[in-house]
Amino acid sequence: MDRTDHHIVNELSQNSRMTMKELGEKVHLTGQAASDRVAKLEENGVIEGYSVKVNDAKMGYPVHVFLHIIIHTAHKPYLSFIQTQDPYIINNYRISGDGCYLLECKFPSHEHVDTFLESLQEHANYKLSIVVSK
Repeated sequence: MDRTDHHIVNELSQNSRMTMKELGEKVHLTGQAASDRVAKLEENGVIEGYSVKVNDAKMGYPVHVFLHIIIHTAHKPYLSFIQTQDPYIINNYRISGDGCYLLECKFPSHEHVDTFLESLQEHANYKLSIVVSK
């Protein structure tokens, strides 16, 4: 990857909906040259896909939490449990250090967090952190 490729990735990270002509203008290429570069970045796996940034609070999930998951026995019951909690789970990272997983979740209310935690404690211990601001 050269400097132009980095510039292209940065611009697309800011606005992946821009036209190739607009992208080309920003990175000092023609629209076709920008399109060719983007296609090559996609083929090489540098660009894996495109996504939409969503405001979780406006989607009805204003409570954002992180849970350090601590498991002293088998992990399978925990992993099976979180698969049933799909609407709430954002990410489940396997980590080193304190804990086994870092679970990122969103909830419609604190009552939903409480219900989730009651169910979770059957499968794992945890430390809860609630996001106050981003």
